[in-house]
Amino acid sequence: MTNIASRLRTEEHSEEWLRERLDYLTEFITEERREVLRRTISQRTHYMRIMTENMFHPQNASAIMRHCEAFGIQQIHTVEDRCRFDPSVNIVRGTQKWVDVEHHETTKEALAALKAEGYRIVATTPHRCSTTPETFDVTKGKFALVFGTEHAGITDEVIEAADDFLMIPMCGMVESLNVSASAAILIYMLSERIRQQTTNWQLTDAEALKLLTRWTMSSVRDYERILRRGEESGVLKINE
Repeated sequence: MTNIASRLRTEEHSEEWLRERLDYLTEFITEERREVLRRTISQRTHYMRIMTENMFHPQNASAIMRHCEAFGIQQIHTVEDRCRFDPSVNIVRGTQKWVDVEHHETTKEALAALKAEGYRIVATTPHRCSTTPETFDVTKGKFALVFGTEHAGITDEVIEAADDFLMIPMCGMVESLNVSASAAILIYMLSERIRQQTTNWQLTDAEALKLLTRWTMSSVRDYERILRRGEESGVLKINE
């Protein structure tokens, strides 16, 4: 059975329910920790998301997860019809607690989910020179960067669905960088440009409250027992 914090990724609760539990659990963490959580959430974004197709090397999956956490990208979509997205615990070093991963059985399913939420599909490939990290228009609306496998690259299905293509220009004799290096460059450069050139990149108040509640739960040892105690004693009055 999943814990409350994990279920909050998909469950809906009222603002009152979330805030009551957040305020209650906040008493069990230090002020320094509270400030770290608040500051980090203020830099989180859903404006850009990452999608990966069959990332079969654990080190690449781990690197992408760490890049997303480091540069404020909250959501990763993974296609796993051939292999699992399976980051190495030793490499991600706890960052899996702070980044959300949505698993998909097929590329079609992942693309449909992103398009349904209004995301532009941006295929990363060295074979189509459409835009670069410097010229890609981040102001046209939210977008999802799609990364393929190390050797095969992105699939034809992604190419057909793509709204834009993005490449990293190089002046050497190599054709392309590996996936983790490409991801690091693109995620860093585009996340910086989003913050500088758009005004709606931050989480909404509702998204920030829900995420802060989840993260506070994850920061308190044995928080489920503490919440049950609060409910049983009547300190937590709002039930849903």
